[in-house]
Amino acid sequence: MHTRFHEIMTGQARLADENQPRQAVLDLAADLPGLLHPWSDVEAALAGHVRIEGWADDHGAAGTLRIAPVTARRIRYQLSFTTNDGRRMHLDGWKSVSFARLLHSMTTLPATILDEKGNVAAEAQLRFDLRRALGPMVAGLRVRPAARPAGRAQAPLAFLSPRWRGQRGRLEVWYSTFTDPATGTGCWLHHELVAPTGGGSANVHGWAAIFPPDGVPALARFGPQPWVAPDSDTVFASDDVLMTPATLRGSAGTGQERVRWDLTAEQDGPPLFTFPRWAWEREALPGAQIVPVPTGRFTGTVRYGDRELTLTGAPGATAHVYSHGNPQRWAWLHADLGGGDVCEVVAATSTRAGLGKLPPLPFVRLRAGGEDWPGGDPLVHAARFVAKIGLPTWTVLGIAGGRRIQIKVTQPADRTLAVGYTDPDGSTAVCRNSERADAVITVQRRTAGGWQADRRWRLDATAHAEVGTRE
Repeated sequence: MHTRFHEIMTGQARLADENQPRQAVLDLAADLPGLLHPWSDVEAALAGHVRIEGWADDHGAAGTLRIAPVTARRIRYQLSFTTNDGRRMHLDGWKSVSFARLLHSMTTLPATILDEKGNVAAEAQLRFDLRRALGPMVAGLRVRPAARPAGRAQAPLAFLSPRWRGQRGRLEVWYSTFTDPATGTGCWLHHELVAPTGGGSANVHGWAAIFPPDGVPALARFGPQPWVAPDSDTVFASDDVLMTPATLRGSAGTGQERVRWDLTAEQDGPPLFTFPRWAWEREALPGAQIVPVPTGRFTGTVRYGDRELTLTGAPGATAHVYSHGNPQRWAWLHADLGGGDVCEVVAATSTRAGLGKLPPLPFVRLRAGGEDWPGGDPLVHAARFVAKIGLPTWTVLGIAGGRRIQIKVTQPADRTLAVGYTDPDGSTAVCRNSERADAVITVQRRTAGGWQADRRWRLDATAHAEVGTRE
């Protein structure tokens, strides 16, 4: 089923260079999959009219609406529109649902409007008028059967969409890693947005890295370029680099070092929350990671030097990070275990004052047979797990829910690439990445006779892993 409704909100917008507010109207139609109910956590397509007196009057505005009033206590509006003088703007706002002030919170929308460079162009305060707008909204509500989807599901845009809203000192990363089953070549596509701590415009950059089985790893960079607000169905854009939920396309480097890619991405399973979902939704920690595409399949071409990879259903993943910067030190593992099973690990020590000398906190999520383990809050379990980070080998050990997991990751030096990172505050780190790492994952169950073997996976040169340090 699909639900369609029409919503009108009115209020005021104050431009960044003006003291007097202007009248503002959002007149939007929302089309969402499924039936709408209080426990929904769905994303709707938005289209309609944005009018700000004397500044914008765009009937072709488009974007997304995330509706999660109970699960995340948030209803988020993201819209792109054009001003009267032809400039592209991006509106980002949300209703923060409070059960103590339910009517007020469900009808009040504060929003920020950013220009293409990420600068704040205006702030808006809008209201849904229950007396005037509720009747027409209910009368216009329509529920209709949904068309049967073709093929596999695409990555949920809600978990890939940019989260940055113009704040200083933020880092946002999207990275895709996959392995060509025909040749054993590993690939890493990294897309990054940096908003400097000291102010100034945000920039975007990234790289492509290739890990061939018969040679040394190769790295090619693109950018930096000024950040431009992407269209509503685009995740990341920079020159010829484009990322959408279903597409990865672009180039990096020049000459013989140039890497070009043109890929489609599909997924079979739901997103994997390595960190607690509440931490991702509320941005309550210094940083968090989610894997919107944990068991992806990548199809297309990757060209590097005089070689060309033709990929068909190459297994891999796409992850999304939003943070104040890179950790003090960290380790990461993505292991596709086959048959929809997957293991994701992020073990990190924060740069926050007083936390830098603490042991790394390992977040572990194992999806096996459709079950995500450990159950419950990942942060609670992370406090009980132990990670020992080093190279070429690092390990994680933990017990939860009557099961014990042992993870051993090996990154041979000749399969590992060192890449320099720069944080929003200008500090630097070095990441040592391998898309041809080895991993052994062992799960045991507690029985009356002690720990007994349950499952064991061994990955030879198909695990994706990295270790990051400050140097």
